[in-house]
Amino acid sequence: MDGFVSLLVDILSVPAVLVAIIAFVGLLIQKKSASEITKGTTKTFLGFIVLSAGAAVVSGSLKPFGEMFQEAFGVQGVVPNNEAIISIAIEEFGTTAALIMFFGMIANILLARFSNLKYIFLTGHHTFYMACFLAIVLSVANFSGMVLIIVGSIALGIIMAIFPAMAQPTMRRITGNDNVGFGHFGTVGYVASAGIGKLFKGSRSTEDINFPKGLSFLRDSSVSISLTMTIIYILAALFAGQTFIENNISGGTNYIVFSIIQGVTFAAGVFIILSGVRLILAEIIPAFKGISEKLVPNSKPALDCPIVFPFAPNAVLIGFFSSFIAGVLGMFALFFTGGVVILPGVVPHFFLGATSGVFGNATGGVKGAIAGSFVNGLIITFLPVLFLPLLGDLGNASTTFSDTDFLVVGIVLGNVGKFLGQPGVIATIILVLIASIAIKSKLGKKSHSENDLEKIS
Repeated sequence: MDGFVSLLVDILSVPAVLVAIIAFVGLLIQKKSASEITKGTTKTFLGFIVLSAGAAVVSGSLKPFGEMFQEAFGVQGVVPNNEAIISIAIEEFGTTAALIMFFGMIANILLARFSNLKYIFLTGHHTFYMACFLAIVLSVANFSGMVLIIVGSIALGIIMAIFPAMAQPTMRRITGNDNVGFGHFGTVGYVASAGIGKLFKGSRSTEDINFPKGLSFLRDSSVSISLTMTIIYILAALFAGQTFIENNISGGTNYIVFSIIQGVTFAAGVFIILSGVRLILAEIIPAFKGISEKLVPNSKPALDCPIVFPFAPNAVLIGFFSSFIAGVLGMFALFFTGGVVILPGVVPHFFLGATSGVFGNATGGVKGAIAGSFVNGLIITFLPVLFLPLLGDLGNASTTFSDTDFLVVGIVLGNVGKFLGQPGVIATIILVLIASIAIKSKLGKKSHSENDLEKIS
C-alpha cells in the first residue's frame, strides 16, 4: 500500500509528469498521428522540466541572499516556506495527504464537468501541498480516518476550481485570450493586486517604460534583471560582511565576486523559466483542446504562476522588489510590537510578488504593479501571524505556509472548526461551493451582456 501511495504521489505531484499525461490524453482523443502525439507529449514534458529547472536556479540563488539578509540585520523569527513546513508534516500526514490529493483531483474534474467552474488545476506540487495542508487543518478540527479523507478530498476539489475562477478575469487581460487558466495558491494576493491596480487606471504599462537612449539596453529584461539583482546582492554582501560570506556561504570565493555571480545566476533562472513557459504554451493548449471538447467541455488548464511572466517581464522585477520591501517593513512592525516576527522569505516574495506585479500591471500599469505587489507583501507577512495558532503542534515550528490561499483557507476553516466544530466545517465547504457557482453564473451573464453591447456598438 505504501509503495502504491508513494508511486501515486510521484506521478501526481510532479507537474511535468502530470501535464505530459494530460497532453498525451488530449492528443490521443483528437486522434492525432503517433508522430504528433510523441512530439506534443515530449515537448510538454520538456517545457515543464525547463520551467522547473529555472525555478530551481532562481530559488538556489535566493537562498544565500536570505542568509546575507538575516546576518546583516540580525533578526530571527518564523520563515514562511511551503516546502519546509510540508517536509515536517509529511511524516504524520503523508498517506492521508496522498489519498486526499488523488480523490481531490477526481472531485476537481467532476466539478469542471458538471458545474460552471470549468478549471482543471494542473500545478501538481501545489495540489499536494494543499492536500497535506487540509489534512493538518481538518485534523486540528478533530476529523479523522475515512471522514477526514472524504471531507478533505471534496474541499480540495472545490478549492482547485474556485481559485482559478477568481483569477480568470485578470488572466484574460494579461494573456489577451480565454484559453488558459491560472493555477497557483497565491490567488487571493493576485486578485487583491488586480483590484488595487484598478485604482490607477490610465497609468502606463510596466512594459512601456521609456528608458533614456543611453540606457536603452535596460529594455532587455535579462540585462536589467542581471544588473539590478547584482546591485542588490552586493549591497546585502556589504552589510553582511566579507568574513561571514566567505566563511559560511561562498566557500571562500571573494564576497563581491560571489555576489555578482549570484545576481546574474538569478537572471539566468528567470530566462530559463520564460523559455519553458513559451514551450509549454505552444504545446499544452492544442493538446488540452481534445479534453476540453470531448471529456470536459469548455474546460481550461490552470497552470503554475510563471505562466504569466512572459507577458510583463518588467512587472516581474518591480513586483518582487515592491513585495519584498513590504515584507521588510512588516517584519520591523512585528518586531516592535513584540509578537511573532515573520521574516521576509525571499522565494515566496519573488514568485508571489512577481506574479502580483503582473496582475497589478494588467489593471493599473506601473502604479498598479507597485501598489498591488506591495499589498501582497503585507498580506503574506501579517496573515501567518493569525494562522499560526490554528496549526496545532506544527504552530511551534519555525516555519509555516507562505502563500495567501493556504493562509486564508486555514484561517477560515480553522476558526470555523474551533467554534462550530465538524458540522460547521462541512456546512462552510458546501456554502462556499454554492456561492461560487452562483457568483460565477452571474458574472458569466454580465460578461455576455458586455460582449453583446460591444458587438452592437
